[in-house]
Amino acid sequence: MTELVRLSKLMSQRGLCSRREADKLIEQGLVRVNGETVNTLGIKFPESVDIQLTQRAQEMQDERVTIMINKPVGYVSGQAEDDYIPAVRLITEETHSPTDQTGKRLKPSHFRGLAPAGRLDIDSQGLLVLTQDGRIAKQLIGQDTKLEKEYLVRVSGDISDEQIERLTFGLELDGKPLKRAKVRQLNPEQVQIILMEGKKRQIRRMCELVGLHVTGLKRVRVGELRLGKLEEGMWRFVRPEEFLHGANKHSGQKVSRKPRR
Repeated sequence: MTELVRLSKLMSQRGLCSRREADKLIEQGLVRVNGETVNTLGIKFPESVDIQLTQRAQEMQDERVTIMINKPVGYVSGQAEDDYIPAVRLITEETHSPTDQTGKRLKPSHFRGLAPAGRLDIDSQGLLVLTQDGRIAKQLIGQDTKLEKEYLVRVSGDISDEQIERLTFGLELDGKPLKRAKVRQLNPEQVQIILMEGKKRQIRRMCELVGLHVTGLKRVRVGELRLGKLEEGMWRFVRPEEFLHGANKHSGQKVSRKPRR
């Protein structure tokens, strides 16, 4: 017997949109299955069915924006908490970076449903992505994400070979083993750490486990999206292809250590 799957789940699995977005498109009659318009929520189909979005649905998706911010220390990623300011408040016409090459202008509609895709804690700075697009959010924080996150981490104390090796593989957080990281010492006080996951305050907690105290943490890359020359406190629009067609060109990078002088 052929297994039937909810249409919204099939759409999410195929990368057409998020499940929540799928339900909205289905309700509006903007989805066709095997050439027929479907507007019933919860309806199920075989996994082999042909699914197409109408031209209007595709236009609606194209209108959704993704924004990257160089978040300073002192701002929270999401909702305001303990009187701290959420990073979305940084998005104004005055802080729109001249490095933006999309030609887009900021509109009130760009704030509708705009949410951080991944966390960057209040004591950390660097690349933070906010998006209206469920496809982008899934690329960044979905269970099957393959995107690397690169950080520059400043620590106090001497850094040993053993600490580098332990940071690379073998640590546990919350009773679960961590995925293998890529760790490289850049100078006596700084290491580069590349993760394939994003647990709460993960790098700070990893460093604590090996006896290192983090004094500064900056995220500089997510997948192929780099912080680059984006100034602190500034933002720009991100082109969809910067995520949807990006690949980890650095996946072959070896774990290494800068020789001592």
